Amino acid sequence: MREFWIIFKQAYMTKAKTKSFIITTAIMVAAIFLFANITKVIDGIQGVVGSGDETEVLYIIDESDGVLTEALKAQFQGNESGILVEKTSESNEVLTEQVKEGEIDSFLTVGLSNDNTITANYTSMSMMDFTMPTMIQDALQSIQTEMKATELSLSGEEVQTLFTPIQFEQKNVSPSAKSEEELNQARVLVYVLMFVIYFAVILYSSMIATEVATEKSSRVMEILISSVSPVKHMFAKVLGIGTLGLTQIVVYGIAGFIAFKTSATEMPGGMDSFFSVSDIEPMTLVYAVVFFILGYFLYATLAALLGSLVSRTEDVQQMIMPMTMLIVVAFILAASGLSNPELGYLQITSYIPFFAPLVMFLRVGMLDLPMWEPLLSIGIMIVTIFILGWFGARVYKGGVLMYGPSRSLKDLKKAIQLGKE
Repeated sequence: MREFWIIFKQAYMTKAKTKSFIITTAIMVAAIFLFANITKVIDGIQGVVGSGDETEVLYIIDESDGVLTEALKAQFQGNESGILVEKTSESNEVLTEQVKEGEIDSFLTVGLSNDNTITANYTSMSMMDFTMPTMIQDALQSIQTEMKATELSLSGEEVQTLFTPIQFEQKNVSPSAKSEEELNQARVLVYVLMFVIYFAVILYSSMIATEVATEKSSRVMEILISSVSPVKHMFAKVLGIGTLGLTQIVVYGIAGFIAFKTSATEMPGGMDSFFSVSDIEPMTLVYAVVFFILGYFLYATLAALLGSLVSRTEDVQQMIMPMTMLIVVAFILAASGLSNPELGYLQITSYIPFFAPLVMFLRVGMLDLPMWEPLLSIGIMIVTIFILGWFGARVYKGGVLMYGPSRSLKDLKKAIQLGKE
């Protein structure tokens, strides 16, 4: 076991001390703190460059003898929108030319039809101008409502009753269904952790394959396997880089916790409640860790197997492409179930070992499943890892001694035969 722990330590410490690992981790931690204090950052930037809240003039061609202009002025003054309404006597053609020349930003033509319905035409240079037209449309709709209420002799209270929302509740009778509130909270955690599992598996599995190929290309592998068995070497690599990955994720988790707890400002748009996991069941977090670890070892063992078949680092990405496609398909399947985790194909794929880390985690996080379902999926994954480890060890024993151009997966048979010798 001494040789195993030496290689484990070497795989862990070598990568942990690299500049790329340290810089990447530092940048991610800084990004987490930046995101947690994004409100402060935005306020600071606005203080330097200006908030952009300067009054914007809206020129109006009013065909209603000034009725709509005064109503719009009252609307915009009431909601403090920063829009100054100014009636103009210029023609439509003149104002259009001024917009084209950049002299004014936009103008509005308004009028009343025969049945006292507001008609409006907003002109600006860019079709990407969404904020101003939306505000104008909302203001005109409010004016229209007031005008129609006056025609029908309705009081303000009577108008409000027209917009009273109905009382609607949704009840799920499925034994695995959660309430809508529980589902929304679980969806946030599942979505975030799905990304963590997805990127971690791709990143660290690729790192293992590249590490093995690098040692082969530099002929270091020949020296290593003369003193330690290839099987020990493979699993020490898998465990060492896996531990490195867990360390990096724990650092991100601690940084995120500290950043959001010490942030002096509330997150914009209700992001505090979005990131709240106080009501999440503890078992969901336990399953997240379990499926992350099992998913990593599943794909890492496969990556070490594939990495042993190439002798040049340039061939690594081509060799692990089938493995990468598997995790991509798993992520697409899981993402498609965020809105409806009870889909039939998700139930089937949650027991397929290469899809289970994401798909079963999606189901167990968003549904109240009986205990046997996630345990069965976990059991299938563990058995698959042992089978893949046994097969991978046989391939790895011969693969690390193979040199020359790779012929992709056709080299598996040659590696097994070489390992027997």
